[in-house]
Amino acid sequence: MTGAEITDCYRGYIACLNSQNWPELGHFVHDDVHYNGKFVGLDGYRRMLEADFRAIPDLQFTIGLLIAEPPHVAAQLLFDCTPIADLFGFAVNGKRVAFTENVFYAFSEGKIRNVWSVIDKAAVGDQL
Repeated sequence: MTGAEITDCYRGYIACLNSQNWPELGHFVHDDVHYNGKFVGLDGYRRMLEADFRAIPDLQFTIGLLIAEPPHVAAQLLFDCTPIADLFGFAVNGKRVAFTENVFYAFSEGKIRNVWSVIDKAAVGDQL
């Protein structure tokens, strides 16, 4: 994939997440996807995302920074949301919070094969 192709694919992936179009997730995520070094597979990755949206009904992924050097993508994702219960061990319980995620992806066969995520959990605690 070229830089433009991988960037377009990544933006399509983010749109897929934001619309919760789970049947289309396999167009962007490899069947053998790993998350933070652990094999989760496409089904496990989808279940993780579905759980995120259940816990945070207004969840939206906003790209703050995007760098592509095929086969890798690095992104800073911005979140401003209202979790309905606990989030990262904090009793948020309906309070609006903002935080970031720094996430790195490795693509294989035109799809996301590896995801490494670091979430700024301390930012949530600082807002409570």
